[in-house]
Amino acid sequence: MQVVRVYTGDDGRSHFEDVVIPLVDTGPIGRISELIPGPGVMFREVGGDYDLDFHNAPRRQFVVNLKGSVDIGVGDGTVRRLGPGDILLAEDTQGEGHTSRAVDGEPRQCLFIPLDDALQ
Repeated sequence: MQVVRVYTGDDGRSHFEDVVIPLVDTGPIGRISELIPGPGVMFREVGGDYDLDFHNAPRRQFVVNLKGSVDIGVGDGTVRRLGPGDILLAEDTQGEGHTSRAVDGEPRQCLFIPLDDALQ
């Protein structure tokens, strides 16, 4: 399963990386990844006027877009649009951070899945 990772590079700026989470064939129940431990989940909803300048992820976490889209920008000017079903692995907890903006004035709903800090 592919996810978009945003992380802090050695230059202190955020960068994108496409990451594949390996899935193992388990027969009739399909393909599944290894368990990734974490303390819980959170749901979030933001309005269509959402426009957050550079900020850091508050913790290592997966962000799963459920409804609506978001434009995520990093320090080199690259912007990636994530829509429903897209998954972001937010790991830029230090440095310059990233921007987040609503798309086309639409509200967005997402799911935050915090990750244990001990896992890298």
